[in-house]
Amino acid sequence: MAKIAQVVMPEGSRYQLLLSCPSGLSLSQVSVDFSKSHDRIQHPDHDLEDSIGQAWEQRTQGNSALFNGQKFRFGSLCLDGDAGTDEVSHVCLRLGLTDYRTFVGTNLSSQWEKFLVTSQDDCVRCRHTSSPLGNAAVIETSDQKIIVLRRSDNVGEFPGHYVFPGGHPEPMAVGIDSHQLEKDGEVLKKKVTQEMFDSITREVVEETGIPSSSLSTPLFIGISRRELNVRPAMFFFIKCSHHSDDIPRLYSSAEDGFESTQLHTVALVS
Repeated sequence: MAKIAQVVMPEGSRYQLLLSCPSGLSLSQVSVDFSKSHDRIQHPDHDLEDSIGQAWEQRTQGNSALFNGQKFRFGSLCLDGDAGTDEVSHVCLRLGLTDYRTFVGTNLSSQWEKFLVTSQDDCVRCRHTSSPLGNAAVIETSDQKIIVLRRSDNVGEFPGHYVFPGGHPEPMAVGIDSHQLEKDGEVLKKKVTQEMFDSITREVVEETGIPSSSLSTPLFIGISRRELNVRPAMFFFIKCSHHSDDIPRLYSSAEDGFESTQLHTVALVS
């Protein structure tokens, strides 16, 4: 079981904790409602909307590596709990579609705050932002250390920062490039839910070089939204059968090692 977070974040906190599931939820306890109704709503200010294309044009000039790929958009979530307790037995993620161009022009824009709506409802507050759903893994080695990466100076978002391994669940991994497939209903929703879990294992393997056979089945442990640019991300807990001393060797041959420059294993603080 997991518990609904009753969290008061410190003044000036860098993240808003939308959901905390410290005990972790398995695949069977998570589902996805994938629908066009969870897509971004255009901002009524036409000039602000036009700035999205301008921001993308500026970002892509001289950078042929950037392309406008599809991403899952985080709309909101709903919880099923046990009656009379704060235990959560099931989480449903409400997801739409967005793309990298709109992400650059809204969340990553210098004008990102103008896209926000004044509201206590997270879904309403961020309805004009791209809000692509990222993912990250808290990986514990066999000697109880946690893996962190230092991002390359060449990446588009937060270069040089220390992060958990991760990336994004990918619509194209389950054959989605539009909402036309929504007619497939429950079958499609199950594929998208599976991609939430498969994608984090894939990202860990690609970024750290740890083989999937050395990783436990991921447990979903929560969702945060960054205070700066309101970027959402889902988090998972994964156990690794390797000792921390083995990890640098594996990292040296990581497929996506170019996205980071250093790997560190950090002791858990009790």
